[in-house]
Amino acid sequence: MRIYADLHLHSKYSRATSKNLDLLNLEKWGKVKGLDLIGTGDFTHPVWIQELKRSLNEDGSGILRSKTDFPFLLTTELSFVYTDLGKGRRIHLVVWAPDFATVDQINEQMLRHGRLDYDGRPIFNLSSADFVAEMKSINKRIEVIPAHIWTPWFGLFGSQSGFDAIEDCFKDQTRHIHALETGLSSDPPMNWRLSALDRFTLVSNSDSHSFWPWRIGREANLFDLRSFTYDALQKALKTREGMTGTIEVNPSYGKYHYDGHRNCNISLSPEKAMELKNICPVCKRPLTLGVLHRVNELADREPGFVPQQAVPFHSLLPLSELIALATGKGLNTKHVWKIYDQAITQFKTEFCILLEKPPEELEKVFSPALTALILRNRQGKIDVTPGYDGAYGQAKISADQKSASREAGRHQPPTAAATQRGLKDFFS
Repeated sequence: MRIYADLHLHSKYSRATSKNLDLLNLEKWGKVKGLDLIGTGDFTHPVWIQELKRSLNEDGSGILRSKTDFPFLLTTELSFVYTDLGKGRRIHLVVWAPDFATVDQINEQMLRHGRLDYDGRPIFNLSSADFVAEMKSINKRIEVIPAHIWTPWFGLFGSQSGFDAIEDCFKDQTRHIHALETGLSSDPPMNWRLSALDRFTLVSNSDSHSFWPWRIGREANLFDLRSFTYDALQKALKTREGMTGTIEVNPSYGKYHYDGHRNCNISLSPEKAMELKNICPVCKRPLTLGVLHRVNELADREPGFVPQQAVPFHSLLPLSELIALATGKGLNTKHVWKIYDQAITQFKTEFCILLEKPPEELEKVFSPALTALILRNRQGKIDVTPGYDGAYGQAKISADQKSASREAGRHQPPTAAATQRGLKDFFS
């Protein structure tokens, strides 16, 4: 059974999230994206967990079902701020739970460390190692996954508050860590450069704060399971049996890939930042060192190394980004979303368009330029100007490709011959 799963996102009860981020919208837009399983997020929030209990049904499998039978997994993200090894640490961890009874015990335990009602991602003064030990004392089936492990401020290896080794963070509890989340600003090849990570399964999730399909499912996991259960998912993390791949965005698309200062409009490669001794040339303060810089610091392998047990991955930008590129219109414009809606009406899901439909079917519906971008996207060959210091990267298109996009507007609908001309121009 093939499953597309996004297992780290948030509800409307987390800070800086959409007020419309509820179960109905998660399910609706998850279906549009092509997801088969979604994490609930935020199960520690007292109002959200009550909504989840009213809306989701348990059947003993650990996979909960909505009233329309859509599958959800009980998940949350917690923030830990503490001092260890003489340095302030800020670590985010994703937590899976197999049932509501376990969630109730988790929430009861975390209330001993602080409040739960002010944010869907609450903050605790508790070490990562102590937290894992407490979770395993509640239920050994609880899964803890370090979130977006490379991001500067809240990642396990982050330049601002992270560690240099997983064992430094989790100590004797490292044996209970089975998976690591790559985050938007890194992809599997970057993580493969650290031999110490080979024993961990790499997972990818959107960490979405919005239900829109350019956010939800922008990164996801691919499973092929004999049984659709919590235990089968957890086994896939532990053994990679049934874990068939991940969907990643180009890591340059992430908000922390390069070094820089957003307020100073300074974006730098790690090499250039090091030439400047990691000091901003505008304000003369230390730069925010991004994910690529940190990977380079810790790597013990050259780029291009592939571990023997590596899980395959797809590097994809969301369909809405491709439509905006092909048309030259802004991502949030009616024109882009009209084309998007037409595409979903025709092909049912975004993943179907991005990954599955053959060129001859795409070119019956899309302009030559958009068809070409979709195919180029499947090859991971869309250029992206790197994100830095909290600013997303920007997908870009060459002058020749822009010309093809303008030409595409004259083909409604495109003929096969016109499509072939568009493809030829695009790849020339």
